Amino acid sequence: MGILTGLLLLPVAPVRGVGWVANVLAEEAERELESRESPERALADLEAARANGEISEEDAEALETQLIERMLARHGLPGGA
Repeated sequence: MGILTGLLLLPVAPVRGVGWVANVLAEEAERELESRESPERALADLEAARANGEISEEDAEALETQLIERMLARHGLPGGA
């Protein structure tokens, strides 16, 4: 970027800065949402429920199988649905 172009675009710099910040915030929000919905996190929650006795062993095993299949499918490994 030349000095003339920099000077001409200077008035738009705050708008570009706000756009950049909005983009970074949107990416972080998407990353946080994906981590909340991840099968790995659901598996950890399932283990906590199992340890606290909130879920029966049979139900926990069925859910665990489903979550492991989701994890395998997510990573493109054999055995995933």
